[in-house]
Amino acid sequence: MAEVFPYADQRDFTDGRRGFLTRLDPAVVRAADGTVVWDSDSYAFLAGDRPDTVHPSLWRQSSLVVEQGLFEVVDGIYQVRGLDLSNISFVEGDTGVIVIDPLISVETAAAALGLYRSRRGDRPVTAVIYTHSHIDHFGGVRGVVTQDDVDTGRVPVIAPTGFLEHAISENVYAGTAMARRAGYMYGAVLPRNARGGVGAGLGQTTSTGSVSLIPPTVNITETGQELTVDGVRMVFQLAPDSEAPAEMHFLFPDRQALCMAENATHTLHNLLTLRGALVRDPHAWARHLTEAIDLFADKADVVFASHHWPTWGTDTIAEFLGLQRDLYAYQHDQTVRLINLGYTGSEIAELLELPPALRAAWHTHGYYGSLSHNVKAVYQRYMGWYDGNPARLWQHPPHAAALRYVEFMGGADAVVEKARGSADAGDLRWAAQVLDHVVFAQSDHAAARELLADVLEKLGFGCENGTWRNNYLSGAAELRQGNFGTPTATTSPDVLAQLPPRMFFDAIAVQVDGPKAWNLDLAMRWHFPDHGETYRTTLHNGVFTYVENGRGDVDLTLSVPRASLPHLATRDVDAAVAAGMGLDGDREVLHRLAGILDPGDPNFNIIEP
Repeated sequence: MAEVFPYADQRDFTDGRRGFLTRLDPAVVRAADGTVVWDSDSYAFLAGDRPDTVHPSLWRQSSLVVEQGLFEVVDGIYQVRGLDLSNISFVEGDTGVIVIDPLISVETAAAALGLYRSRRGDRPVTAVIYTHSHIDHFGGVRGVVTQDDVDTGRVPVIAPTGFLEHAISENVYAGTAMARRAGYMYGAVLPRNARGGVGAGLGQTTSTGSVSLIPPTVNITETGQELTVDGVRMVFQLAPDSEAPAEMHFLFPDRQALCMAENATHTLHNLLTLRGALVRDPHAWARHLTEAIDLFADKADVVFASHHWPTWGTDTIAEFLGLQRDLYAYQHDQTVRLINLGYTGSEIAELLELPPALRAAWHTHGYYGSLSHNVKAVYQRYMGWYDGNPARLWQHPPHAAALRYVEFMGGADAVVEKARGSADAGDLRWAAQVLDHVVFAQSDHAAARELLADVLEKLGFGCENGTWRNNYLSGAAELRQGNFGTPTATTSPDVLAQLPPRMFFDAIAVQVDGPKAWNLDLAMRWHFPDHGETYRTTLHNGVFTYVENGRGDVDLTLSVPRASLPHLATRDVDAAVAAGMGLDGDREVLHRLAGILDPGDPNFNIIEP
């Protein structure tokens, strides 16, 4: 691969360093208690020569993404890059500065704002823009503004319509499982070196500070909508159901600068992220890029995004956006074509190749998403989990299947020896597949664990995709060192406090331990004074349901102010009462409800049963 790719093309390195002003030194961000939440300096080894343990293309990408500091995009627009998984951008207005996408953590956002002010003066924040509903684009908001700034109207918070619902639901409903798997995806516990974490392609990794959320006060509801904030004109384009369910692009016409959120970056993106999410729609994604080209491409001299470095020049922008559009359209259209020829997702993933013009562009490479798992995502979107073969309709789950496979193949020791031969011959995919059965059948088999760890490590070393590398190496780490749990929790008190009543009840419903609740029959009335809404809920037959203004007797009536929601959502009834929750009736009813809730296990096993 080091000989195949066009390494003589250095334009990305030129663009990645263009406009550099200053960097954070040392590039270590700490929480108030001294805990390190971000450390760019730990990636200093990427300045050296590439070792054989990292794919040459991923090494190149990581050495670009690791560039850290404050950069001028155009006069009046600046970015801080390399202080979190994502970028934070600053647009100067008449009196202050508009902040775009305040990172994941309060601490990294505050550090980035401080870095900007160190060169551009102590400008007040006059607006915040969330480009879309993923946590790396809003979680640090309290590092740049206060709740009072927003409540008094001094600082509007601008977001695409639907932002709040999607921002909350992704981090609450299946948040426990997603967060655990994200530890694998981002290599959260991997050592920062050439045999460990070198980056995730989209950014190096995720910060681990305090996550916050301030709800939007201004919703963008239609394409073509214009706003002027602090003297800065903006023209918006909605792009729902693309990289995020709620997303938008926008042009600064007076500066000829176009923000593409996360829909056009210097990598092939995910259609289904490895941590888990709703499957994204590449057809809609490509359509929104086509519309952006039509609306904005000839009006922009620079395009910048929520990750990576900008692209300058009107002709270059048109080429860049066109290739990105073709990238998502081709994956969609060709996968559907092959589906209709009878191929399954795993078969299409082995068959499909990108056209030469797409393969030749660095920004279409699969550093974060991959053609292989994106194709399977398109298959899943249209066809679901079942591939149509009845022999695969009702297969045994992994542990039960593993016991039978290993018995059929002559026992664990025999399988390990055969797998060792496959590994020595270079068939690492097959070695991993059969060793997985041994570990799931007999998880204490030391030779199987060690050989599978070695095989996964080698597979990781060969990956161009950063998240695949991290998954392989994280699996190897757990086989050798044990379960590392969930390093970062995304369901922060700020996120939980913004739950609207219906989503709060939905979050309760998916935690009910059905068998424990079979014989319970509970009825409650809930009043939410901050929302002006009242609901009657019932728990019957293990099902928790709610009806707004529902009629009927209840055992308990609750008054739930917003301040009590984070405590109630985490089943801390006493703390919820201390925060202002009122109870009228049989209080034991609420304790009985809390007692049958199963919040999930953030330390569930992945690489073993």
